[in-house]
Amino acid sequence: MAYERIERDGTLYAEVIWAGTSVEKSRFFSEQGSSLQFGLLAHEAGFVEPAHYHHPIKREISDLQQMLVVQRGVLAIEFYAPDGAKFHEVVLRVGDAINLVHGIHAVRVIEDMQCVSVKQGPFFGDKLDKVNVSTR
Repeated sequence: MAYERIERDGTLYAEVIWAGTSVEKSRFFSEQGSSLQFGLLAHEAGFVEPAHYHHPIKREISDLQQMLVVQRGVLAIEFYAPDGAKFHEVVLRVGDAINLVHGIHAVRVIEDMQCVSVKQGPFFGDKLDKVNVSTR
């Protein structure tokens, strides 16, 4: 199980790259138009990427994706349909990475954990950026 897409009714909820995943060369799993590109970089020893910068191209996003990389501990990400019914759960351990793309999700900490968290900004705070949902 190297890479997993969690989908329901045409909606991509998340992408997971499991800790043991290995690629021969760099590979991005996200669709090219996704506002957060999720993949693995792999190069042979001696590879040098020339010094560079990225063009300041105006990009518009309407979603807020979040990527987590587990550094220690264990957590579960639970996924819910629009009606609040739970339909899937993944358990993440050290080295696992997840990109939360769309849809309703919850985080449940199983063992004390620490994750690297990346999301697009600016972040306007929980009151504007987060909507709590009743689940069943």
